[in-house]
This record gives sequence, structure tokens and C-alpha cells, in this order.
Amino acid sequence: MFTETFVTVSAEPAVDLFVARTAGPAERTLLVIHGGPDWDHSYLREPLAGLAGRHRVVLPDLRGCGRSTRGLADDRYTPAAATGDLVALLDALGAGQVDVLGFSYGGLIAQRLALAAPGRVRRLIVASSSVLPVPPDAFDGWAEREERRAAQAGVWSDPGLSGPELTRAAAFAGAVADVWRPEALPGYLDRLERVRFSAEWMRPWRAGMLPSARPEDAARRLAALGVPLLLLHGRQDMVFPTPLAGRAAELIPSARAVVIEDAGHMAHVDQPDSWLAAVAEFLA
Repeated sequence: MFTETFVTVSAEPAVDLFVARTAGPAERTLLVIHGGPDWDHSYLREPLAGLAGRHRVVLPDLRGCGRSTRGLADDRYTPAAATGDLVALLDALGAGQVDVLGFSYGGLIAQRLALAAPGRVRRLIVASSSVLPVPPDAFDGWAEREERRAAQAGVWSDPGLSGPELTRAAAFAGAVADVWRPEALPGYLDRLERVRFSAEWMRPWRAGMLPSARPEDAARRLAALGVPLLLLHGRQDMVFPTPLAGRAAELIPSARAVVIEDAGHMAHVDQPDSWLAAVAEFLA
């Protein structure tokens, strides 16, 4: 289903991105940007593999992530650098205009890509992410969220964990918060076993050196850009509050929000059929 290659996107510093892609028409390329950012793309392969043939689905690991180049200086891990890598990747693949899906943290990078290279993005999907900033009181009063996220908070504060082991442990501990439906949890845990976690981006983040990935004044700028925008969200997302999707859609005339019921942050795991149907309809 997927072919796997390394693509050089930068000479200074030297950066090769690991890229998985499906067969499909080049003029219908869908670039998928994973979240984390210290994860890899693999947790998004399903259900997106269902688009193969109709679309060329391209899933890179960002610099410092998965099987892409690691070991760069801390100041080389920035949202701007990751965005530049993706533009270079499109050039290397001979892709002109493409559709872009950004998931979670990748949704912020996807917005940056659309704004930095507007001629390259035909349609934009911001999935389990947000155009608008998250207010500090967004989840006040949601007791179940506090219960589900308690184990992950404990992992992040554990002084005995560091590096990729910390990223991995936090992902597993957070699974009960990221996946809403109990019956979907075992399959998600199996999926996490295959993720090649890193901690490259964690270093500058903990040192206070990592710039915000959120573009400044994103709603106004995306509205002016006019690119068709799908805001795809799980109703029970415990990372990015669902109401922000509707509010952003009200501010951006070219946007529409689709909320998947009985789905958490990993809405594509909780409700793969509904999630993929929303993506396919939008791309069509």
C-alpha cells in the first residue's frame, strides 16, 4: 500500500525526511502532517490508506521525528524550519498545488504552510487542532477530562523518565484521554507500539526556546487567503476544545466545521469511517 523513501529537503543543515506514500494521481496529492511533534506519521496511516488510488497520500516524518534526520542543534527545531522542509518536499516530489491535512500540532504547521506558500495549497484540513488560541478556562468543569488526563500528567512530572522513553510513556498514559470509546482503545495501543517516538523537539520546548507554531492572527489571514478549509474535530476532544472549530468557521467564510460524535482527540481512531468520509467528501 505504501512505498517508503528518504527525500533530502535541506543541505544546511543536512535534513532527509522519511516519506511514506500511496499510489495515486500526482495532481491529487494529499500531504499529511503528523502531530506530536515527537511522534511519527504512522498513527495516521489508517484510515487514510483508504484514499489510495483516488489520491496520492504523502505522509512524511517531520525533522527530528520518526525515521527522519535527528541530532540537529536545538535551534534547528522550529515550526518555520518544518514548514520550509515541507515546501522543499513538495518541490522534490514535483507537486504543484496539493491538498494538506494537518493533525493536532501538525494542524498548526499546516496553517503556516498555507500562509507561507499560498499558491501550493489547494484545500486545507485542520484536524483535531485549532485555528483560534485555546483559552485557559476552555475545559473548566469537565471532571472526566481531569480523570482521564491524570495518568499522563504524572508521567510528565516523573523525574525518572527522559528522552524518547518519556515521550512514549506520555503517549501511552494519555491514550485514555485521546480515545473516547473504550472499544477503540486496544487497537490504538497497538498502533502506538509501532510509533518511533523521539524527544528532539522536547529539548527546545523544555528550555523555553521553541517558538509557538500557531500563526499570528491566523483566522483573519486564512479568511483573506480564501482557501477552502475543513475544521474536523471529535466531539470529546480533550486537547483542543471542540467549540473553537465552530467559532473559527464563523470567522472564515471559506471554512466549515465537521464534528464527529463519540470521538476524542484521535477521532480517526474512534470513528474511522465517519472521519474518512468527511475527508473524502471535502477533497471531492
